[in-house]
Amino acid sequence: MSALPSLSFDLPSLARAYADGCSPEQVVAEAFSRIRAKGDNPIWITLASEHRALERARALASDARARALPLFCVPFAVKDNIDVAGMTTTAACPAFAYEAQRTSPAVERLLAAGAILIGKTNLDQFATGLVGTRSPYGAVRNAFRPEYISGGSSSGSALAVAIGQVSFAIGTDTAGSGRVPAGLNNIVGLKPTRGRLSAAGVVPACRSLDCLSVLALTCDDAMQVVESAQEHDRSDPYSRHAEDLALPERMRLGVPRAPEFCGDPVSARLFAKALESAQALGFEVAELDFSMFHEAGALLYEGPWIAERHAAVGDFLAAHADAVVPVTRDIILQATKFSATDLFRAQYRLAELKCAARAVFEGVDALMVPTAPTVYTRAEVETEPLRRNTELGRYTNFVNLLDLAAIAVPDSIRSDGLPFGVTFIAPAWTDAALARLGARWHARSGMKLGATGARIPDYDASRRKPGNRVHLAVVGAHLSGMPLNHELTGRRARLLRATRTAPAYVLYALAGSAPPKPGLIRAEGGRAIEVEVWELDERDFGAFAAGIPPPLGIGTVTLEDGSEVKGFLCEGYAARDAVDISSFGGWRAYVGSLQAASEFSGSESP
Repeated sequence: MSALPSLSFDLPSLARAYADGCSPEQVVAEAFSRIRAKGDNPIWITLASEHRALERARALASDARARALPLFCVPFAVKDNIDVAGMTTTAACPAFAYEAQRTSPAVERLLAAGAILIGKTNLDQFATGLVGTRSPYGAVRNAFRPEYISGGSSSGSALAVAIGQVSFAIGTDTAGSGRVPAGLNNIVGLKPTRGRLSAAGVVPACRSLDCLSVLALTCDDAMQVVESAQEHDRSDPYSRHAEDLALPERMRLGVPRAPEFCGDPVSARLFAKALESAQALGFEVAELDFSMFHEAGALLYEGPWIAERHAAVGDFLAAHADAVVPVTRDIILQATKFSATDLFRAQYRLAELKCAARAVFEGVDALMVPTAPTVYTRAEVETEPLRRNTELGRYTNFVNLLDLAAIAVPDSIRSDGLPFGVTFIAPAWTDAALARLGARWHARSGMKLGATGARIPDYDASRRKPGNRVHLAVVGAHLSGMPLNHELTGRRARLLRATRTAPAYVLYALAGSAPPKPGLIRAEGGRAIEVEVWELDERDFGAFAAGIPPPLGIGTVTLEDGSEVKGFLCEGYAARDAVDISSFGGWRAYVGSLQAASEFSGSESP
């Protein structure tokens, strides 16, 4: 009998459960119990060792510092085209499978943030498809009606979240692979700005366009995962330094002038109602000619960008053609009909379409579209796999080509019992603003979370408001587990990550105080120093900074990934009588050495 059958795995509910005494071991055991109960749906390709997952839960629970981590003991899944060290990466092709030697940087950051990996999920082979049926491991079934498709290619990731087996899952999204299955299973699919999350350690589909995506129960959960996973990763040449651009509260939403629903009157009616809801919420709705967006989307499968898929797995396909799902093989082999000249001509046209898109966003703040124009049964997809797949990507294929961000959000339940969702799309780096818009929309809908029956958490309009959060690097007694950490946690600060500064700082133990205080000074010949980055409300930050005594103060600290945050720095004069302790690499190691010396001295005394 499952111990926690009614617990929702959304992040606020999970945090409350831990605060009320639920143990991380119980949550991990419950996750595996839920997986066994739905073993007839091929959601998973490889499960992590339950024993090791329970061990990790125990270790995190016993570490007082870990409880401040943003994803403390949160169970999650990873799409099986993403590497996890010691686990097999299949990309849903057994003949292609290999054991990963290192974990992808984005997953590493999630683990460092306290999350617990439950396993790797099924997908459309080589992430080629939006249907969830193109896998030799089986067609993943819809969370609401099993005769219908799950959507893909992140099919298993979506289902693991929708039926409550994990709190969130990492997928990939090149043409809509994270958004379509989110829309068809009543969950959130956040496709961040291309390059915000490192795509290193991912079997590429179209490497220049690939994005890691987040599938979650709520928009706030999805954005919290993005913030925990993001970094500028030098091992990924397409990685970019993250920014955050705001969107106005009262937006002008661009919508298709003549939306297409593939002959589905149910979707048409629900989208019309969604437009009425947008206006009731105070948004202005502007009808647009979407032909330029559809032209851009067509380049992905009808143009030479298909050659990127051949560049990724063409050599394998040539040697193992029979190991590849026939429809996937046929799609990738289309690459051979395009020339380099075709590619350049397509790039020129795409540049023109990007200019046209920028002009569109001078007149509207965001686009609002149906996530998918309709939904099909598995039998319908089998009869016309290419046509159905193309139709499902009508409002998703163009987003990465035009360098846009998008979030798929639940909207309503159709008369046939299937979910209907909408997607908001805006220029690059509006990810957080879109998540905030999505959270407002999701709350308005009154929808349950996925197929779990759990109620959506209460909407808080002040959460994640653009510009009202500050990232602060701490280096000394404010580190987690240290004596002054309560000054942060008491102000509702949230630990984002442990990292290091750029190799340009000297760390001192300042004279004249007992115990000594740290002083961080930027200087030539400096080192990388361990820090923690915390996030807190700007008003709390102001009150916190006002209480910092001299010679310490707040300045700008450069981190090892090149990003800049606010952080503790010391005035130069204080270094004259201070001790350079940079060789310890950080304050925690220095304090540990003092404690060890004290214990040794005590043991030697008579």
